[in-house]
Amino acid sequence: MASDAELLQIVDAATAAAAQRSGDWLACRPGCTQCCVGVFAISQLDAERLRRGLTELAAVDLARARQVRERVRASLLRIAGDFPGDPATGVLAEEDDGFEERFAEYANDEVCPVLDPQTGLCDLYAARPMTCRTFGPPVESEEGLAVCELCFVGAPEEEVVRCAVTLEQAVEIEEALTREAEASCHQTGATLVAFALKEI
Repeated sequence: MASDAELLQIVDAATAAAAQRSGDWLACRPGCTQCCVGVFAISQLDAERLRRGLTELAAVDLARARQVRERVRASLLRIAGDFPGDPATGVLAEEDDGFEERFAEYANDEVCPVLDPQTGLCDLYAARPMTCRTFGPPVESEEGLAVCELCFVGAPEEEVVRCAVTLEQAVEIEEALTREAEASCHQTGATLVAFALKEI
């Protein structure tokens, strides 16, 4: 089976090619942080990668890692109270009745704790979750084409389709690696960035 590093190579190469095809239609630039506001579900594979990334950051820049940890603690204080899941484990209760509605209204103004508010850059960029890696260029999924609302403004549909990226192979690898990560951490189900990093 492919490793997480191989998965990231596949995804990053595909999204880089899509970004190149997209040209000026793509609004994503360093310092653009709209997609860093509002919580989103991440897999246990993403959580494992983030924890590894924070450990690696601490080895080379302890002060920056401490700042990330402090932002994580502050974020958890704000979002844990009405967390739509188990706050002890950080696992979202995706199977519960009404989860979709609760999650849609939950912590939409919460800034990702790994975003440096001074620079507008991600402090764990190399370890960022899959959602972050694929946000921006048009991505084909079972639900259709997803694209950031800041990108492809006024673009004809055929241009959006031409620039789209398909990640079918990556999805299969990610699902298998996520099952491994869940078995390793004894947590099944999605979580959030802040909960993934709360004990690091």
